[in-house]
Amino acid sequence: MNAAHRRYVVLEQGVGAVIVNFLLNGAIAWAAFRGMSSIPMWGAQSIAGDTIATAFVLPFLTCLIVTPLARREVARGRLPSFEHARGAYPLLSALPATTFRRALVLGTAATAVAAPIAIVAFSAVRLGGITAADFIWVKAGFAAVLAGVVAPLVALAALADTFGAGVELTSATGPGATTVGAKEKIT
Repeated sequence: MNAAHRRYVVLEQGVGAVIVNFLLNGAIAWAAFRGMSSIPMWGAQSIAGDTIATAFVLPFLTCLIVTPLARREVARGRLPSFEHARGAYPLLSALPATTFRRALVLGTAATAVAAPIAIVAFSAVRLGGITAADFIWVKAGFAAVLAGVVAPLVALAALADTFGAGVELTSATGPGATTVGAKEKIT
């Protein structure tokens, strides 16, 4: 990964996503829970329910938003195309190639991994029954941490999608080289 990619993935999609999601999810928590005197751990409108929903929705929407933005940065020449194919990174090669499927996989994975860990941690410190004001901080913090992990991964996957953008890839084995794949131009 070159310096421009590192800056984009770490600063813009890492630090930027942490700040944006902290503020956005704090506002969402305020709007959804401001009228409640205390937030239960379990139930229809609860810490666990909100954590599960956030664990799916945040990665899902992040993927749907960040993927086309990253591809557009490359298409407009603001970032160079990626120097490695997705297959060079085991985690990226495990993700689906299409944006919507990738969003579903990341949302499902975060729901299966991050939500249970967070709920167990929240239960261990007995967060059930906290005030709405305190819950705003909890939700904002959880969303910021999750975004700090997910957004850079999504950006890296989207950049890896740009490897060979608009260029036919061929093997370099000499005369009679064969086509091993091609990418369509990203616009």
